[in-house]
Order: sequence, then structure tokens, then C-alpha cells
Amino acid sequence: MKSYSELLADAKSKITEITPEAAKKLHDEKQWTFLDVRDQQEVNLGKVPGALHISRGTLESKVEGQLPHDTPVVIYCAGGNRSAFAADVMQQMGYTKVVSMIDGFRGWAQAGGEVEG
Repeated sequence: MKSYSELLADAKSKITEITPEAAKKLHDEKQWTFLDVRDQQEVNLGKVPGALHISRGTLESKVEGQLPHDTPVVIYCAGGNRSAFAADVMQQMGYTKVVSMIDGFRGWAQAGGEVEG
């Protein structure tokens, strides 16, 4: 059996992570979809402008109905862990251009990223 830390390390070893600063540049290019996998009550406090919201708990059942597999996606959560798991699972589902934002929404806000809501 694996611990949470081991599962997280395993997921992070299979995905690409980017800094909030790099994510801000991708957001400015407007060619990447930002996917917020936090719970609704977290999203209600603010999100990356224009981000699509699908809670991590419903991602597998909802994402294919909302995003084509070739969509470039920056996934974020509050601190970077749920987004790492989400990126790993989306890759397993056939998504080809998926990255997870290190430090999540907290890092985005600390880096001076715009906040909507």
C-alpha cells in the first residue's frame, strides 16, 4: 500500500508542473484553458479569470463532456496537490497537453495574478 505522500510523489513524477509566473504568461496568451479543480466554496472566494470549474471529485465523469482531448490545459487547485492528481488522471484519460500549477491559486495570487469574483 502507498501513503498519500507516495501517491502524490508518483503523480508528480508523471506530469509537468509550471510556476504561477509561467502560468500567468500562458493565461496572457489566451490559448490555454485554465481548469479549477477546487470545491465550489473555494471557487466562490475567487478564481483565475475565465477558468473552467470542475471539482476534483467529479473530474473523471465531467471533463470529457467539457474539454476536447487536445485542449491545452493548466490545472490548479488551492496549493498544487489536487491539481497534480488531476493532471495525472487526465493524461491517463488521453489528454495530451496538461500541466499542473505549482502552489495553486495561492501561488497565483501571491505572484500578482488577476483574480475574478
